[in-house]
Amino acid sequence: MTTPVRKLIAGNWKMNGLGVDLLETERLSKALTAEPAHCRVALCPPATLIERMVRELKGGPVEIGGQDCRAEASGAFTGDISAEMLRDAGAHLVILGHSERRTLHHETDVDVAAKVGAALRAALEPVICVGETLAQRKSGDALSVVVRQLRESLPALLAGHRFAVAYEPVWAIGSGLTPTLAEIEEMHRAIRETLEASFAGSGAPILYGGSVKPDNAAQILAVKEVGGALVGGASLKAADFLEIIRAA
Repeated sequence: MTTPVRKLIAGNWKMNGLGVDLLETERLSKALTAEPAHCRVALCPPATLIERMVRELKGGPVEIGGQDCRAEASGAFTGDISAEMLRDAGAHLVILGHSERRTLHHETDVDVAAKVGAALRAALEPVICVGETLAQRKSGDALSVVVRQLRESLPALLAGHRFAVAYEPVWAIGSGLTPTLAEIEEMHRAIRETLEASFAGSGAPILYGGSVKPDNAAQILAVKEVGGALVGGASLKAADFLEIIRAA
């Protein structure tokens, strides 16, 4: 099986962050410039901050991404944002299929696959999220649920393009709970096998997400086939995020 060369640590700010919070981004960039990380580092702020964050970082060591995009390039879709708009603002990545989008906005695997196509159309690197609920985990269906999501959310046109997969057990997001290291390894191995079967030779990093914090990052990132982390609340503060980055 292929292992990614460099891990990716990506911060998802969700619906958090105002202009004043760019001070944290500046602190993060300065620290990584002084002491470069061994992994790729990305931040995905609200769309209102993308362009300002890009200007603030001036091409430094932190990549910038969006948190979602619509499949269409333009049109009468009030409040939505296209992949092209994200790219125009300076983004290079985009998170797609996050459980909060799947649950709160009722996005299906088909919807996610269409958005992946849009990201590639706009030359954005998609970070595609998959994960099971607590009920699915308890019923023993976690592996089959995640593998199905993965197969149906990743279109064939991804072949040859750079992308990442983020495994986020829905029940662990923001709860302070995490699966055991053995459960994480089992799921990441199943995801890797699925990627190899669908995209032979793919070295796409498989990120773990769900209550990743400075005090558990090293253990999680050491698990086989864990190619990085998708970090929520801990990415809002430079000091906390840096601890996670240093653990990679």
